[in-house]
Parts: sequence; C-alpha cells; structure tokens
Amino acid sequence: MKIDPLHSFLPNYKPGKPLIIAGPCSAESQEQVLKTAHALKEIPEVSVFRAGIWKPRTRPNNFEGLGEIALPWLKQVKEETGLLVTAEVATAKHVELCLKNGIDILWIGARTTANPFSVQEIADALKGTNIPVMIKNPINADLQLWIGAIERLSLAGITKLIAIHRGFSVGEKLEFRNDPLWRIPMELKMKFPDLPLICDPSHITGKRELIQKVCQKAMDLDMNGLIIETHPDPDKAWSDAAQQVTPEKLAEIISSLSLKKEDSHDKVFTNQLNDLRDQIDRLDNELIHTLKMRKNVVEKIAKAKIEQNVTALQRNRFDQLMKERMETGEKLGLNQEFIKEIFSTIHDQSVEVQTDLFEKSKK
Repeated sequence: MKIDPLHSFLPNYKPGKPLIIAGPCSAESQEQVLKTAHALKEIPEVSVFRAGIWKPRTRPNNFEGLGEIALPWLKQVKEETGLLVTAEVATAKHVELCLKNGIDILWIGARTTANPFSVQEIADALKGTNIPVMIKNPINADLQLWIGAIERLSLAGITKLIAIHRGFSVGEKLEFRNDPLWRIPMELKMKFPDLPLICDPSHITGKRELIQKVCQKAMDLDMNGLIIETHPDPDKAWSDAAQQVTPEKLAEIISSLSLKKEDSHDKVFTNQLNDLRDQIDRLDNELIHTLKMRKNVVEKIAKAKIEQNVTALQRNRFDQLMKERMETGEKLGLNQEFIKEIFSTIHDQSVEVQTDLFEKSKK
C-alpha cells in the first residue's frame, strides 16, 4: 500500500511537530464559521480548519448539519485565512459536492467506516482524484474494519491517507465518552508504520476538561497530530457542546504539550536503554518457555479428562482461576484489565488444545 508522507501534501505541516486540525463540531452559520476560523488563524500550530457539514446522528430530529449551503463558507475560510479545510463525507453525493466546492481534505466518520458498502461507495467516487482522506476508526473495537476501510481507499488510488483514532464504544460507563483502547491504534501503527495517525480527543473524552490529558497521551505515543473541536462559544454549540473548547483554550492545550523525541544521542542513556532492553528480551524468552511448559501440562490434563470422560471446559474452574490471578496481579500493582485479557487469551488457547485432543481421541 503506497502512502505519501504528510509534508508532501500538507504544505503547512512541519515534520517533527504535531499536525493540528481544529474547528467546530458543526458549521452553524457563516458568522460562526468565519469567527472561529479567524481566531484559529492566530494560533500558528493550526494548519487545517474542520467543520461538520453533514452530521450522522443516532436518532432523527437531532441537528444533522446544514448540508450543502455551508460548503461555500469553508471555501471562504480558505480564501480569507489560508487554512486548509476539511469536511466529513458519508456518501458519493457528499464527495461530489466537496470536490465541487474546493474542500482540501475529506474525512470518513466512525459510523461510515463501520459499513464497508458505504466506504466502497466513497472510494469509487474518489477514483482519479487522490485528494487527502482521513479515516476514523469504526465505532466498535474492530481493527480489521478500520484496516479494510483504509485498504478500500488505497485500492481506489488514494495515497494521501491519514488514520484518526477517536476511541471505541464499549457499552460501559467509563471516564471517557469512548474508550481509547490505545493498543488498537498502536497495532495499526505497527502494521502500517508509514500511515500518519492522529488523535481525536474531543470524541474520546466527550468532556473538554479531559482533552489536554488525552492530547498528551497521544503525543507520548508518537501520534502525528490532533483534531480538536473548537467553538467560539462552546456551551451554545448546536452539537456536542460539552466536548468543544474555545480557541483560547486550544492555544493553552497546544502550548502545554510535552513533545517526545524518538532517539537520544546521549551515550550513557543509550547504554542504559540497551541494558534494560536486554533484560526485557530475557524475560520475554522466559515467558515463552513458561507458556510452552504450561501447554505441556494442559495436554496432560486433557488426556486425564479423556480417560475419565470429563468435559474440556469447566466454567467454575475458569472463574476461580480468573479471580485468583486478578487478585494476585492487583497485589503486585498490575492493571486488572491487563491480567484479565492475558489470562482469558491463555485460557482460550488451553481450551483449544484440549478440544483438539478430544477430537483426535474420537478417531
């Protein structure tokens, strides 16, 4: 998959600095759009202006955006401020209208990413253009759906691609509106190291007071930028009021960020880091050998169960195992969800090993 670097298609982007995209959740009026854009122009780090033109809503009768009439306002933003402009598209018609009105960058929202038919419709409409396209992760925690959407755009000839991490709906009440599940965007980055990855803290948090915290986390994970909803009077916003910040607050958030560098030329630090990495390598090898020894014991358990005609899965045993492992992990200062995920995976593998032996014993 061919992916162009950010600096090759975003003239205002400075390599080594985060790409900052900002603007209101929704374009509400020409005055609101231009007032926001001119305020953002005064923040040197902001290079792209965003505004929702079409708003996919969960239920009808909520504000769904002003639609086509707002597109010329974005064109005016570009003319008056020099900022690039971006809008969300969900259909081929949206694509056509954005191209007609000179929109610089398109983005595909989380609900659309979750629907391969919709993504393919957009990809077909974009063939022959190579306009930059940003793809948000799907609402549900499905890395393959996210990758599939990116691949569909790539197959349509789009090489100017950016992934947006906006968190995942997990159906639980958490600190954030959407669970960041940081491991998923990091897996995407591992699979496609050349793919620019930016973070949407507005949709992750749902609360403006938490945005700085998530922005810093994204920078710590070496993400390439941020897309932050910004409104001149957030409390009066027509959509997602609680998660929007003022341009003044945005400037504060940006100036507060601590940017990490990938490498250090300090020889003492480098030697220390290499020693610690050697320790990690040894511990990882020990873990692998321990898992192999555990598998051997699981096979012996399976053979004993076969002889006694006992089922492979015993739920009470699993529940007790998880309770004990999580209690032990908590005492050692380990995250309970981390322990739960690891031992759930190990248990699933153990059940698979046992069921395979059960099947073989029937032949």
